[in-house]
Order: sequence, then structure tokens, then C-alpha cells
Amino acid sequence: MKPIRIALAGVGNCATSLLQGFEYYTQPSKHRQGLLHARIGSYRPSDIKVVAAFDVDTRKVGKPLEAACAADPNCTAWFVKRLPRYGVRVQMGPVLDGVAPHMAAYPADRTFVVANRKPVNVARVLRAEGVEILLNYLPVGSERATQAYAEACLEAGTSLINCIPVFIASEPRWAARFTQRGIPLIGDDVKGQLGATILHRTLTKLFMVRGAAVDRTYQLNVGGNTDFLNMLSEDRLRSKKISKTEAVQSTLITRLSDEAIHIGPSDYVPWQRDRKICFLRIEGRGFGDCPIELELRLSVEDSPNSAGMVIDAIRCLRVARDRRLAGPVLAISAWTMKHPPTPMDDEQAKRSLDEFLRSSVNGH
Repeated sequence: MKPIRIALAGVGNCATSLLQGFEYYTQPSKHRQGLLHARIGSYRPSDIKVVAAFDVDTRKVGKPLEAACAADPNCTAWFVKRLPRYGVRVQMGPVLDGVAPHMAAYPADRTFVVANRKPVNVARVLRAEGVEILLNYLPVGSERATQAYAEACLEAGTSLINCIPVFIASEPRWAARFTQRGIPLIGDDVKGQLGATILHRTLTKLFMVRGAAVDRTYQLNVGGNTDFLNMLSEDRLRSKKISKTEAVQSTLITRLSDEAIHIGPSDYVPWQRDRKICFLRIEGRGFGDCPIELELRLSVEDSPNSAGMVIDAIRCLRVARDRRLAGPVLAISAWTMKHPPTPMDDEQAKRSLDEFLRSSVNGH
């Protein structure tokens, strides 16, 4: 069976966690620990092969992929002893708006140090390496850079998994272009496997199922990785706040006013490194309009939490390519992404995903 040939746009914490997952889940005894699906269609995690990678940091560009994953400013947890030798060197990608200006004020070990190199022709690399799927792991707010990678995918015939809140799969113009080219894609803005978004959605849904009203809610998140440092700039947060807020609003029968819902990154705490802490509050009313207040604190290792969704998305997208689907793959986008083209509640998304997986097994 041919391996699933993937490329990485961004060799940061999320990519590092994903690559560790490929190694961790080659162990049969681990397949029930944290992995949603040991097999999707005929594909296991061990069938995924990284054949290209792009970054802009001088400590990563030109380096072997396994060495780049261990370089600053990466700070995620390591749950395997070491990564294998991939035979892949990280190539210089387009910078464009991928590095926020305010990050230059922070120490180099916390932020990006842009390499003095000319960007490669991404589409040419994708074609030369036979890349089937490109993962977009660029920093939040990298709109022009994300669009450049999307254009390269369209030119090369490569599928895209857009893990960040720049709207490609959920933007009709981009979705139409991928559909016209006969290329399936998944997006936008990956959820955590058990993170703040899925928990917030579940709790607001629980209020409604049990006949209670939701009046106000907030979700405040703090962390110490480059993602949180990057998002200190309000200019880069617009799409992130839209994505996270809509993920919760879409579960409500009656939308909350803008003043009654606040969701988004709150602050950067360097010593937390890749540990993300969510503070969540819901205020509502139950029987007889009596008040209900819920407060919750969630702590997770941020990057492995998203890798659990991406490892499924990759294999589902390969199945979509095998079946010659085109455009956004709605079921897996709704299940894995905060801002999918067609929002669904989580039960509906799970049913749609299960149907997609049954179809892939039955071959139609």
C-alpha cells in the first residue's frame, strides 16, 4: 500500500507533537491510548510519511527535520525518546505576514529568528516530492502566507489541511477553486481532541438539553508557547476570535449577543511553555428562572491535543483522495475544525464522520 505523503508548513510545536505521534502509535499496545481511530479505511498512523517541510526560522531552515523539531522556540512535551531520520531537510518558505512584528521585542529562544534565505518555489517542491497533503501550521494571523501555500496546493494538485484560523475551506471562493481543481481539503482551525472548544460546546449543549438558558459565557486561555506570544497582537486575533466564538455560538438555539460572549486567548505566560490553561464560565437560568453558574479550569498540553485530531484528518483526507472527492470534506471538517464550511453539533458531526468511514470501508 502506498504511504500517505505529507508536507509540513511550519515545524513548530504542533508539527513536533504530530511526528512524535506517528512513532508512538507504531506500537500496537498504544493504539487504545489517546488515539481516536487506530485504522481509517485501510490506513494506520504508520502509513503516513513526511516528505517535505517548510519554515522560516534560521535554526530550522536547512536542518534535518528531526533536528528542527528539537530547536528553539519549540517547547512542547516529548513523549517518545527520539524521532527517526526522515531524510528531509527543512526548506525556506515564504515569510510574508507569517512573523508578527511585535515578537522581535522578545528573547530569541521564545520567538522566531527569520533566516536570510530566498523562499523556495513551494508548488515545485510539492510536485517534485509527490506530496498529497500539506498541513498548514503557520502562526495565527498569517493570512497572506496561508493563501500563498493554498495557491501552491492548487498549482500542484495537493490537498490542504488548514489547521489555523485563516479561512480557506470555509471561504466560498477558495472552496470553489479547490472543487474546480478536483482537490479535497479540510479546514479551518483545528480543535483540540479534548480541549477548551469541545468542552465549551458540550457544556452549552448540556444547558439546552436539560432545559436551562445560557445568558452569558466566557472562555479565557493562557499559555507560554509561540502561539500565545504571537497572539498578543490584537491585529492577528480577529479570525481566531471569530473561529472560537462561532464554534460555541453554533451550538446555541438562540445566539448570544456580542456583549454576552467572550472567547479568546487572554495572555502569554512564558513559564507555562506548551501548557494551555482554560478558564471557562457559563451563567444561565434553570427552573423558575433560578440562576445557574458554572466555572471550570482545564489544563492540557496544547500541541499534542491538536495532533490527536490531525492524525485522523490526514487519513480521512487520503480516503477522500482515493474516492476522488473534491472541495471541502464536510464531515471530517465539522468533526476536527472550529470553523468548518458546514457547522454541525458534535453528535451530528460524529454521525457524519462515522458514515464517511463506513462508506470508505464499503468502497462507495
